[in-house]
Amino acid sequence: MAGRGTPATALLAKRKVDHRTHPYDVSPDEPNYGALVAAALAVAPERVFKTLVTEVDGALTVAVVPVTGDLDLKALAAAVGGKRATLAERTAAERATGYVRGGISPLGQRRRLPTVVDVSALAHPTVYVSAGRRGLQVELAPADLATLTDARFAPLASA
Repeated sequence: MAGRGTPATALLAKRKVDHRTHPYDVSPDEPNYGALVAAALAVAPERVFKTLVTEVDGALTVAVVPVTGDLDLKALAAAVGGKRATLAERTAAERATGYVRGGISPLGQRRRLPTVVDVSALAHPTVYVSAGRRGLQVELAPADLATLTDARFAPLASA
């Protein structure tokens, strides 16, 4: 499994985007998974972002938020001009993205979904998101993440 590319890393290579991959060993079933990933990578947890597939008024939408907080569903709905947001069913998220839970990346998804990245990402020169496989993160500039996903930035995280 090590050294195997993913649709996310293939997209980064194809578009010649400056990035670094970082393997880690944390079970996706661990409580406080995001904080454990940050610790395993020896980076500040506010630089590690989780990718959540949601439904806003029935349409699948991706939210990328720091692992240090939770997704404010009302803020996400407002950011995309919707009224109500919920977390998507696991099977719907996996089917739409082509990734499995614990390895869903905002990059290189099977179906490009509307994406919103928490504005806190802009405070860092680089951020970490899933590289499309459990146990692998990719580090890249927030602007590159937004460009590759057609994302907008908005305040999404709640403490």
